[in-house]
Amino acid sequence: MNILVTGANGQLGTHMRLKSSDSCHHYFFTDIEELDITDRSAIEKFVKENDIQAIVNCAAYTNVDKAESDEAMADQINHIAVGYMAEVMASVKGLLVHVSTDYVFGGALYNTPIVEDAAPNPTGAYGRTKLAGEKAVLASGCRYIILRTAWLYSEYGKNFCKTMLNLTESKPMLTVVFDQVGTPTYAGDLAVAISTILEKGLDRGNEGIYHFTNEGVCSWFDFTKEIARQAGHTQCDIQPCHSNEYPTPVVRPSFSVLDKTKFKKTFHLSIPYWVDSLSVCLNNLLSK
Repeated sequence: MNILVTGANGQLGTHMRLKSSDSCHHYFFTDIEELDITDRSAIEKFVKENDIQAIVNCAAYTNVDKAESDEAMADQINHIAVGYMAEVMASVKGLLVHVSTDYVFGGALYNTPIVEDAAPNPTGAYGRTKLAGEKAVLASGCRYIILRTAWLYSEYGKNFCKTMLNLTESKPMLTVVFDQVGTPTYAGDLAVAISTILEKGLDRGNEGIYHFTNEGVCSWFDFTKEIARQAGHTQCDIQPCHSNEYPTPVVRPSFSVLDKTKFKKTFHLSIPYWVDSLSVCLNNLLSK
């Protein structure tokens, strides 16, 4: 099978590239330089010329705060481009694996893990455009897997884990919000999950929306404390604070723990605990 991975230079795209080395499939990796996903004709041309049977869309506009003042661009990437990819895959009877986000639930108050059919209620432009992208996939008629994830980090690009690794080493004191709760997700584990689904082949009837994060629950404060502990940055005094002490252009979800029961039952994959996956990532970062 010929598989196109968009957003190939990002965190997830990079891990998909690493996983592809032991695949029986033929992968094509593109970013904006190789393929403009906001151009429907360009997508269609690439798919037909390379006989693409599946697209893994790792591309996204992920700057949550900037999206508030740049919603048109966020919509182009998170919604319009996703619709184009879905329509093209429908025309060739192909599969679209699209990565979405916990931010589609940001406006609702939850206290138990969120299931796939919970009513979406985004608070800002990022969540709105990602939800619109999901709806475009559903409307296209293509075969699809939508994977909602959260708190993605890795050894690559800019992310919370790398930022806190540097800050806990260089700062004597930090304050980090403790009233936003979710699950850190290692991009390497998400890439393994996507690759495994593609290697096994998607059975008819298993199309749909799924949630995938690592196992467990923590706050951003807890996440930071664990990063510092594993890295040995014990000199940094890390203190909890409330979200309203750091006002931002958009309200972050206060509880975005995603229920992964459906994913595990359907694909029979075990999911690593977030602390264990953090250890893998930090070992790779600290050994460089």
